[in-house]
Amino acid sequence: MKKIADIFGQWDETIIWSCLQGLMGEIYTNAPEDDAVMAILGDFAFYAGKPSEKLLRFKPESCKQDFIIMVPQNDKWAELIEKCYGKKAKKVSRYAIKKEKDIFDKCKLQQAVLQLPGGYELKLLEEDDYMLCQKNRWANDLVSQFKSYNSYRKLGLGVVVLKDGELVAGASSYSRYNDGIEIEVDTREDHRRKGLAYACGAKLILECLERGLYPSWDAQNMWSVALAEKLGYHYSHEYTAYEVSGY
Repeated sequence: MKKIADIFGQWDETIIWSCLQGLMGEIYTNAPEDDAVMAILGDFAFYAGKPSEKLLRFKPESCKQDFIIMVPQNDKWAELIEKCYGKKAKKVSRYAIKKEKDIFDKCKLQQAVLQLPGGYELKLLEEDDYMLCQKNRWANDLVSQFKSYNSYRKLGLGVVVLKDGELVAGASSYSRYNDGIEIEVDTREDHRRKGLAYACGAKLILECLERGLYPSWDAQNMWSVALAEKLGYHYSHEYTAYEVSGY
């Protein structure tokens, strides 16, 4: 595992850490060469080392979906993804957020929680909420990487917003590594632009800080970057990924 970690190098991605630490996800190499590695967890696969078509075309039995987000370590990996998957691979930009400690203004976050609009209830994600997330497609990724509520209770952490008993927003751990979580935020379409994501994000960050966990954030789009910055994070850089259909 040390050799594999060395191949990933200083890649600052918590999903890779989750896989290396054995908490979640899986690691694969292009044996017997062992000079290329893949870390796969949920909808994400990270590739490092010497570009390997064998590894890029390999699909683990545990991966049941036909969609994956491939993240290359460098341009050579990116070129090989395009060669292997052609039009199936859509090149996209994602946005890394700095992982900095002691940057959060707890008073500001507490005020954000208090700004939740009237008629909405904000609470920790519990078993009934876990089941609601599973039943609602838009909210599935809040819990999708945890096979059972017992698994979620052990490794996960999240908050949800309810209105009249219905799930309308949430922020939760997409994944877990030793020292923290990777945050997933979702809001039902008809309840967006009401500050629910802001309140959920603030509450989850506060819960993480109370438990000594780091609330890592990676942005799919500039809206997510803006929300992260509003919560106290700082933008790092843009990076390339490939959304591959028919995986």
